Amino acid sequence: MIKDKYFYKTFFSLFFVVALQNIIVFSVNLADSIMLGTYSETAMSGVSLANQIQFLLQMFVNGAANGLVVIASQYWGKKHLEPIKKVFSAAFVMGVAMSAVLMAAVLISPEGILGILSDETEIVLMGAEYIKIMAFSYIIFAVTQILIALMRSVEAVKIGFYTSVLALIFNVSLNYCLIFGRLGFPEMGVKGAAIATLISRVAELVASLIYVFLVDKRLSLKIKDIFSLEKAYFRDYIKAGLPLIGSGGSWGVAMTVQTAIIGRLGAACIGANAVTAPVFQVVSVLYTSSSNASSVLIGKTVGENDIPRVKKYAKKLQILYLVIGAVSCALLLLLRDAIISVYDVTPETAALAATFINILAVTVIGSSYE
Repeated sequence: MIKDKYFYKTFFSLFFVVALQNIIVFSVNLADSIMLGTYSETAMSGVSLANQIQFLLQMFVNGAANGLVVIASQYWGKKHLEPIKKVFSAAFVMGVAMSAVLMAAVLISPEGILGILSDETEIVLMGAEYIKIMAFSYIIFAVTQILIALMRSVEAVKIGFYTSVLALIFNVSLNYCLIFGRLGFPEMGVKGAAIATLISRVAELVASLIYVFLVDKRLSLKIKDIFSLEKAYFRDYIKAGLPLIGSGGSWGVAMTVQTAIIGRLGAACIGANAVTAPVFQVVSVLYTSSSNASSVLIGKTVGENDIPRVKKYAKKLQILYLVIGAVSCALLLLLRDAIISVYDVTPETAALAATFINILAVTVIGSSYE
């Protein structure tokens, strides 16, 4: 486990940058939850419901993005650049299509969709105010994540981190102004949080576009490459990408069903889930980031046709996954009380949140290895 410097240098350089990026991506939504938690427990719970739809989108989009990485990283290992652009076009179409369908569904019936997740009318109405604005960020988010995945597949991972930091700065600053009515801005509560997040997603997309099309020299991508879809590459992408989209999507659906069950167990249970879900999503980026780093490392090695080294890496990675799961478990348990104390919630809600975090701390070990 300690003899391969290239393996560890490559894995951890990818892992840490992607982990930081993913933590910040989730923190954009977490900032809404925490800041609204000091504003109103009902507002926090409503936004938590709405963010469950965002989480569902992220799971589908991450599947589409990982499908791109799996194929493109192999071409990167062979130093074949043109096919990478063709696969990117396929992933772009898939990501935009899925996010457009979800956006349309949300805009047609926001209360109806959130009503599936909870029967608390006040919380559903609060979440609907938020999601009607947030829906316009879905396609923006999908395009940004596909662009970042493209860069990750050619080992350019820092841009994802920088754009996510930019989005977080925008979101927290605008949340402060628009939720609470500071610095001369009107007090908008839930709507203010949604507007702040939408603007932060736009800033993130603009920064990604500037880097990919004007700064990056690895691929020298052009606008026309977005629309250079070819059937052969699309078929290859579907073959690799659909299982990943299905895997991520099924996990997103499972968590959404869980939210729907919790949403019928009363306001305290909804509030506890609103405290717990974003935190777990942030902690879970440790193992999802190890998966992303593995995709690039293994994909590139497969592209170099070094199968013995692939097998050796697979054994090392399994041990690392268990270590990362154990670290995630410890973080959840250590930070549990500090996390709950941030929110202005009832004692009943706080007690339920502590129980939820205890359970999640155990399950995260299995999720990490999987």
